[in-house]
Amino acid sequence: MQALELWGGPECTVNRLGSSFRDQFREHGHYDRLEDLDLFAELGLKAIRYPILWERIAPEAPGEYGWSWTDARLFRLRELNIRPIAGLVHHGSGPAYTDLLAESFAPGLAAFARAAAERYPWVEAWTPVNEPVTTARFSALYGLWYPHLRDERSFWVALLNQIDGVRLAMAEIRKVNPAAKLVQTDDLGRTYATAAVREQAAFDNVRRWMSWDLLCGRVVAGHPFWRRLCGFGLKDRLLRIADAPCSPDIIGVNHYLTSDRFLDHRIQRYPIHLCGGNEGQRFADTEAVRVLDPPPPGLRGVLLEAWNRYRLPIAVTEVHNGCTREEQMRWMRDAWAAALELRQDGIDIRAVTSWSLLGSWGWDTLLTGPGSYEPGIYDVSSGKPEPTAMVGLLRALVEGEDPHPASHGHGWWRRSIRLHHPVVPRPAPIQDRPRAPEWRSPSARPVLLVGDEESGDKFAAACRERGLPFRATSASGLDLDEIIERERPWAILWIDPSQQEVGAERDGLFHLTATGGDDPRRLLDRLIDEHALIGSRRQAA
Repeated sequence: MQALELWGGPECTVNRLGSSFRDQFREHGHYDRLEDLDLFAELGLKAIRYPILWERIAPEAPGEYGWSWTDARLFRLRELNIRPIAGLVHHGSGPAYTDLLAESFAPGLAAFARAAAERYPWVEAWTPVNEPVTTARFSALYGLWYPHLRDERSFWVALLNQIDGVRLAMAEIRKVNPAAKLVQTDDLGRTYATAAVREQAAFDNVRRWMSWDLLCGRVVAGHPFWRRLCGFGLKDRLLRIADAPCSPDIIGVNHYLTSDRFLDHRIQRYPIHLCGGNEGQRFADTEAVRVLDPPPPGLRGVLLEAWNRYRLPIAVTEVHNGCTREEQMRWMRDAWAAALELRQDGIDIRAVTSWSLLGSWGWDTLLTGPGSYEPGIYDVSSGKPEPTAMVGLLRALVEGEDPHPASHGHGWWRRSIRLHHPVVPRPAPIQDRPRAPEWRSPSARPVLLVGDEESGDKFAAACRERGLPFRATSASGLDLDEIIERERPWAILWIDPSQQEVGAERDGLFHLTATGGDDPRRLLDRLIDEHALIGSRRQAA
C-alpha cells in the first residue's frame, strides 16, 4: 500500500442566494493571488481539490467559456507537481440559466465537463458535484440556498439531477481521458436519538449514504428508500441510474464536529433555535458531541462504516475545525492518526485533506449572511496569507516528526467542556464505554506564565479552557531557572513585563509579552503561530 498522502483544498464554494452568487475565492482573495499556489506546494501536498467551476467559467450562456483564470492556475499546479482533483460544481446549482431542479442541469454539466476535459486532458481526478446530498438538503429541503424550496420531492429531484450530472459528466470526461477517476465527496456523520425519535434517526442514517448508493447502482427494489422514491414518481429515473451506475474510484468522506447529530423529543432541555421537527413530531437537533457521553466515534467511526459498506478506496476529503489554533491542530492530528490506524487494519485510506487552506467566510451562517472569517492553514484576515502554526503541523505529519507542543493532549471534543446540554448515555459495546481521559498528555510541555496571580488569572483561565498545559509563577532569577529546568516549557508568556528583563532569552525559549488589555484568545493564537514560525526559520537555517 502506498504511503498516506496529504491533500489540500481552498474553500471554493460558489453558491446562489436568490439572484446573487457568492464566491469564496473572491472573499478570501485567492482569485487575485496566483502565488498562493506556491505556498500550497510548500506544505507537501500531493493533490489539491481545485475548482473548474461551471458558474465561473460559463456564467452567461452554454458553450461561452472563459478559461484564462483557470488556465494560469492549473498549469501552475502542473509545474508544481501537485495533482488537481477538479471540481465542477461546489455547493452551487449551476449558472443562472439552469438550477438543481431543471432538466437542463445534468446534460448541461456533462457538456461543460467534456469541454473542461478537452481543455485539460492531463487532469485525471474529478469531482463533478461536491456533496450532492448536503447541497440538495440545503437548497431544496431547508430552503437556505437556491432554489430555496422546502419539500421532500424537490430534495429527491435535486439529488437525482446531481447524480445524473456526475454520471453524464464522467462519461464525457472518459471519452477524452479513459483513465479519469471519480472522487465522490459527501458529508458523512451518524444520527443518534432518543427512542421516541428513532424513526427519524433511522431515516437520516439511510439518507446520508444516498450519493454513493445511487452512483453504485444500489437503489433498486429492496433498498430502504426504493418505495418512497417510487411513490414520488421517480421509478424510471432510478432504473436508468441503476442500469448505468458510475461507482466512485475513491469515496471522499467529509466529516466535521457538527456531522454527528443527536435528536431528542424532550425539547424543553434545549434552546429554541435547536428545536424543529418533521410533519409528525417536534424534536431538538444538536451536535451529538455536545450531549452524548461517551462521545460518538466521530471520523474513525464513519470511515469504518464507509469501508464496510462499499469496500472502495477512501480519502478523507475535508478536515477543518473552525476553532482556536491548538484545537485546529489537534483535529488534524486526530484525523491523520485515525487514517494511519485504520490503514494498519487493512482499510484502504489513500489521503487526508487539509481543507480550507485560506480559511472561509460566512459558514457560521451557512453562507446566508456575511458571517465571520475562520482562519485556515493561512490567515488572510489582513488581506494577504499569513502562515499559522498549522503550516508546521502539516509538514511534521508528512515527515513523521513531533508536531507543535500545543497540539498535544485531547481536543475539546474529548473533554468534558464539550457537553452543553443534559448528558445522555450513548449505547455502545462495553469496551467503548470508559470515559475518555481529560487533556494532559505525559509528553505535553506547558506554557510558562510569568507574572502576579491577579494579572495572570485570565490567561490561566484561557489556557485551562483550551486544554493548553500551563504553569503560572511570579518567580524570577534562580527560582525561575529552577522552574524552567523542571517544567521544560515550550514558551514563556510574560504577563508582568517588568520581570522580562531578568529572564530574557533563557535557554533559547520563545518569549512573548502580554499587556493588560490583550485578548487572551488572540494572544495565545499569536504565541502558537509565532513559535511555529520561529521553529520553521530555525529548520530552514
